[in-house]
Amino acid sequence: MRNSKAYPWIVVGLLWFVALLNYLDRQMLSTMQSSMQLDIRELAIAENFGRVMGIFLLIYGLMSPVAGMIADRVNRKWLIVGSLCVWSAVTYGLGYAQTFQQVYWLRALMGVSEALYLPTGLAMIADFHTSKTRSLAIGIHMSGLYTGQALGGFGATIAANYSWHTVFHWFGIAGIIYAVVLIFLLHDKEGHASKERAVSRRGQLAAPSGQPSIFRSFGVILGTLSFWIMLFYFMAPSFPGWATKNWLPTLFSGNLGIEMAKAGPMATISIAIASFIGVLIGGPLSDRWVQKNIRGRIYTSTIGLALTIPSLVLLGFGDSHMELVGAAVLFGIGFGMFDTNNMPILCQIIPQQYRATAYGIMNMMGVFAGYAVTLILGSSTDAGNLGADFSKLAIVVLAALLLMLLFLKPKEELTYPEEESRPTDNRKG
Repeated sequence: MRNSKAYPWIVVGLLWFVALLNYLDRQMLSTMQSSMQLDIRELAIAENFGRVMGIFLLIYGLMSPVAGMIADRVNRKWLIVGSLCVWSAVTYGLGYAQTFQQVYWLRALMGVSEALYLPTGLAMIADFHTSKTRSLAIGIHMSGLYTGQALGGFGATIAANYSWHTVFHWFGIAGIIYAVVLIFLLHDKEGHASKERAVSRRGQLAAPSGQPSIFRSFGVILGTLSFWIMLFYFMAPSFPGWATKNWLPTLFSGNLGIEMAKAGPMATISIAIASFIGVLIGGPLSDRWVQKNIRGRIYTSTIGLALTIPSLVLLGFGDSHMELVGAAVLFGIGFGMFDTNNMPILCQIIPQQYRATAYGIMNMMGVFAGYAVTLILGSSTDAGNLGADFSKLAIVVLAALLLMLLFLKPKEELTYPEEESRPTDNRKG
């Protein structure tokens, strides 16, 4: 099975469920505040709840570059299996939490374990797929994150019928079982972290794709000007991206005057379905466009990001079901088109042996943006300004979009020898 032509897509399918659990386990807490605060009174204060959500992001962000460095140097299968096991065990343990401090430190531990997954999984998929299918493959995988986010919205609904303890227990056990399944079905790309040399599409030998030193990895990545542009481009939309993950159910509940058990699924499902539509649009469009124009992925991504700007304004000031759901759908489509192209664009500016590390750095800065906006919007909620502050995030997104279009210079990708047989590259610069 590992050597079959279908295995690159099997990898996407296997990791889709890991991505689902990755976001599901972290997202459930955001919709179960009202249930948990009955037993843990400190969670009734929005600022304290923001601290719980924020500590996850802070630890997750700090660990992301470390995760990338590890993923560039070890068998990624075992890194994925191990991280899934740990964060699922933490999810199960949250069902036994009785104090604010227990919830706080379990969320911190979840940040460590979950950080190991995304740079690892995306780098693995990027290695298994060529430029002809890479954006679509990444996008399908990212739809697992959106699905996990959407299902996390049902945490409050399940908790209302059973208990919040039961929700954590069920999904923690599911993750541990699936980790065992991956031991038998998931395999890493042959040649990863080896001494083989990469080649460009022109057949030229490039730098070894083995195990570069940590200092060399950071030197190559941070010495690439386009990476700094990509870093800001990735970080800026993370402000509204994390805001929708952690505070959109609260915004829906407050602006529409409905209970969280209804607002949670409405908000998360709207975003998730729309994001998947964005993936189906942005993935194939990018894969086709880049065959004709080397900036095709950039154009696809920025078109999507432009759609999030009016949606943020409408989310901030909308006060009807049609306005808020419509804004969430527009945001989801745009963010899906943006999200599906981040790793493929990174593949155009960073050599293969440094990609997980580079994505880890990007993920760290994106999560730090999420940490900041989570705390800020926690205070905004207490002050009654959540909607207005949501709309202001559109300014940061606009700045990133303009910077990307004007200054990013993509280049020819470096791939494993067996990935591309085309001898020349006739794409426009």
